[in-house]
Amino acid sequence: MHLRRFAPIFLATAICLAQGDWRTETSLPGVDFNGLSAAKKQTALAAMRAEACGCGCNMMVAECRVKDPSCGVSRKLAKAAVTESAAGKNVEAVRADLKRIATAPPALLDDPVKISTAGDPVLGPENARVTLVEYSDFQCPYCSRVVPKVKQVLQAYPKDVRLIFKQFPLEDHSQAEFGAEAALAAQAQGKFWEMHDLLYAGFPHLDRQRVFGYAQKIGLDMKRFTADVDSHKYLTRIRAEKAQGEDNGVEGTPTFFINGKKYNGAFDLASLTPIIHQEMKH
Repeated sequence: MHLRRFAPIFLATAICLAQGDWRTETSLPGVDFNGLSAAKKQTALAAMRAEACGCGCNMMVAECRVKDPSCGVSRKLAKAAVTESAAGKNVEAVRADLKRIATAPPALLDDPVKISTAGDPVLGPENARVTLVEYSDFQCPYCSRVVPKVKQVLQAYPKDVRLIFKQFPLEDHSQAEFGAEAALAAQAQGKFWEMHDLLYAGFPHLDRQRVFGYAQKIGLDMKRFTADVDSHKYLTRIRAEKAQGEDNGVEGTPTFFINGKKYNGAFDLASLTPIIHQEMKH
């Protein structure tokens, strides 16, 4: 999996200064304190200020929320701190829970989250009992390699599994955002999956000449395609999808959700078969 690149230290510092000192700040990005009494909120904050995040950032949970609000690990730990404080635990007990969660191996499936998929490219039947949501990057080698594995899963469950594709171009892939724009411009003409397959088949090359050649190959209206790409018509949508992914714990590509639950295992038919069968029962 390709991991997202962390913001430079000077940028993180600027964000921290703009939002306040994490040691005294009482409002943290992405943390919902609603329903907590003042005392329980202070318990949660004290635990988050004293316990390490565990994502490899060498920061405390509260510090990571302020300096890197897209971090899924600190978000998860902050939510746990609020839950345990609400249950009446003291600071040391909450810290112990955070330490246990941070060091425990990840569950195969996380708790379900809400993912907006309106207008996103879909493969498979609308009434499928299992929905895979893939956050992907067209210049990511791991995303390229997983394409045939995804197709194998869809072929094995043609009536029960569908795939929804979400854009998540990484900062250190210079042409990934351009690839995402081209894919959505192709979707506007009903040819997303044809462009998707060509972009990954030609990995890692996403230069303009090559991508426009793909557009001609699949029969797009080139005047419309060129206008959509050059005007960056879909850039806001791409960045919104990426922000949504970060909010739901996506830290690299490809990341898959199965019926809204982030999947933390190997992506292949053998590994997914028991999970798909389990989800179909629900």
